[in-house]
Amino acid sequence: MNFETIKTRGERFMANFNGQTAVITGGAQGIGLATAKSFINDGCEVMIWDIDEKMGVEAAKELNCHFLKVDQTNNNLVEEVTEKTLNQINKIDILVCSAGIAGPTYSTWDYPVEEWSRVFDVNVNGVFYCNKHVVKSMREKNYGRIINIASIAGKEGNPNASAYSASKAAVIGLTKSLGKETADKDIAVNCITPATAKTRILDQVSQEFIDYMISKIPRNRFVTVEEVASLITFLASKENSFTTAGVFDISGGRATY
Repeated sequence: MNFETIKTRGERFMANFNGQTAVITGGAQGIGLATAKSFINDGCEVMIWDIDEKMGVEAAKELNCHFLKVDQTNNNLVEEVTEKTLNQINKIDILVCSAGIAGPTYSTWDYPVEEWSRVFDVNVNGVFYCNKHVVKSMREKNYGRIINIASIAGKEGNPNASAYSASKAAVIGLTKSLGKETADKDIAVNCITPATAKTRILDQVSQEFIDYMISKIPRNRFVTVEEVASLITFLASKENSFTTAGVFDISGGRATY
C-alpha cells in the first residue's frame, strides 16, 4: 500500500478549545505540527516550542501562532521559556511533548555511550523538564492536560534501538507517576504509544530498520500524523476528564498488551 495514498480515516475528533492555550514541543514538524493545526482549527491559542528556529518561525507564520526556540535538554532554559510563555499567553491549559529523537541503530553491546546519553537527554530529561515546569502552573489553576508522546517501542522494545526503546519506556513511567500525583485535581496526564509515523525521524535510521518496522504492523503501513493528532486532540480536551496516567495505543494492531 502506497503511503502517499493514505488519508485519515473518517472525521477527526472535534474539540472545543475556545479560550484555551497549548504548548506543543517539537511543534514545527511531524506529529507536533499536525497537532498544532488540529488545535488551532478547534479554537486553541498555540505556542510552539522547538529547537529548530527556522522551521519554528515558518510554522508559526503559517499557522498564525506563537513560537519560542527551546533546547529542552537544558532545565534552566525550559524554566525560563515556561515563564516567557506564561507572560505571553497568560496560562498553559495543555502541554503536548512531541519533541524527540530516534538515535542511531546499533546492537546494545555496540551502542555508543555518548549516543545513549544524547537520546536520554532529549527523550527523557527533556520531557521531564517540560512536565515539571508546566505542571506547576496547571496545579495553581486546578486544570490541565498533558500528553507525552512515547512509542510502541517503549512497550515492546525494538532490536538495535535499545536507547530509543528504553527512553520511551521511561516516558511511560514518568506519565504514570505524574498522572497519579495530580489525580486530585482536574489535570489529566496521559501518553500515547504510536507505531512508526512517516516523519523526518526516519531519516535517522536505516532502510533495513524501516522495513522491519513496517513488517511488525498488521495494518502494513505507517500511521499518519493526522491520525495521531486526532487522538491527542481528544486526550487534550475537557471531555477527557476521567482517564489519567493512561497509555493509549495507536499501533495499527502491533501492540500485544
